[in-house]
Amino acid sequence: MAMSKRQRAKVFRGVQYGVLIVAIVLLAVFADWGKIQHAFLDFEVAAKLFPNIIVVALKNTIIYSALGFAFGLALGLVLALMKLSSVGPYRWIATAYIEFFRGVPALLVFIAFAYGVPTAFQLRFDTYSTVMLALGIVAGAYMAETIRAGIQAVPKGQIEAARSLGMSASRTMITVVIPQAFRIILPPLTNELIMLTKDSSLIYVIGLAASERELTQFGRQAMNEYRGMTPIVIAGFLYLIITLPLGYLSRHLERRTGGKKVSVV
Repeated sequence: MAMSKRQRAKVFRGVQYGVLIVAIVLLAVFADWGKIQHAFLDFEVAAKLFPNIIVVALKNTIIYSALGFAFGLALGLVLALMKLSSVGPYRWIATAYIEFFRGVPALLVFIAFAYGVPTAFQLRFDTYSTVMLALGIVAGAYMAETIRAGIQAVPKGQIEAARSLGMSASRTMITVVIPQAFRIILPPLTNELIMLTKDSSLIYVIGLAASERELTQFGRQAMNEYRGMTPIVIAGFLYLIITLPLGYLSRHLERRTGGKKVSVV
């Protein structure tokens, strides 16, 4: 007798649960948990990482991410307004910038600002400036499209009402459109901050003093020192301390804004 579609789905789920249970049992029986724990979470090694991994690496990761986000947000706003401008050259410049830096790996931008730009223009950047510029320049290209989409998502009636009250186009944009646009795009901007936090690990290419290390560089050097994965695991947990609350905040903001989506092309 042929089974119905619902019965087949039920049997298929049962098989999946069975395979999962068998895999868990085999892992529990045959895995060398002592060796795994020593390799990935050695508590003696973990204790030696503190407090430096907090007061140096975690602090620097937060600072680098905040600097890159602030610069990228300001740059993204300018680019978004340029792309929406009625002046053709502004639109062309903004479009070229956005397409270029959305297509180039962020690692190359870090290398350029660490070595290429100082050599070509006889400039010297400290570590914080290099990270702010490299992260912000790449993030600004992504944020520009998000901000542009948010501006275009503001109802036209809001603009028409402001203009009917005698506001100029620039004042309408600054006092009416942009504040409403930012309410719409707060969730994707929060996601961009999460991406920036992870991209801050690319700073390793420029070489760092001990006091300038972020989580990934700190974990990598400690892993070489202690010959185990514990430092990388601890660094990963600390990244989660930053990114998980931001992810929750993004979902909370999305619910508050009614889950309204913006189209970023």
